[in-house]
Amino acid sequence: VYGVHEKVMSGGERETTNNRMELLAAIEGLSALREVCEVTVYSDSKYLVDAYTQGWVENWHRLGWKKSDGALKNRELWQRLFELTEKHTVSFVWVKGHNGHDYNERCDKLACAFADSFD
Repeated sequence: VYGVHEKVMSGGERETTNNRMELLAAIEGLSALREVCEVTVYSDSKYLVDAYTQGWVENWHRLGWKKSDGALKNRELWQRLFELTEKHTVSFVWVKGHNGHDYNERCDKLACAFADSFD
């Protein structure tokens, strides 16, 4: 959402995980921006939000995209997201899922509809 403008996107992959889809949603949203922006990403994914608000991403980057205890899952997605967040001013806000947040509920319906389309 930007002013009165709104763009809705949805998608998915077969044989994937919720964490990968949460990362891809942020990647695709930031990739759709046509100019440098100040962005707030709202997500019900603690995995995504905590990685930024707790400084994990910066640490993984510093360690060569590894965790201190070994391999980093979804490394290629974290790297892509990191590159996009370096282009923009991005803040991440966690919202409780299935708790009446209008956009979160809308995103959940879009995700479920897309997942159901694979059946």
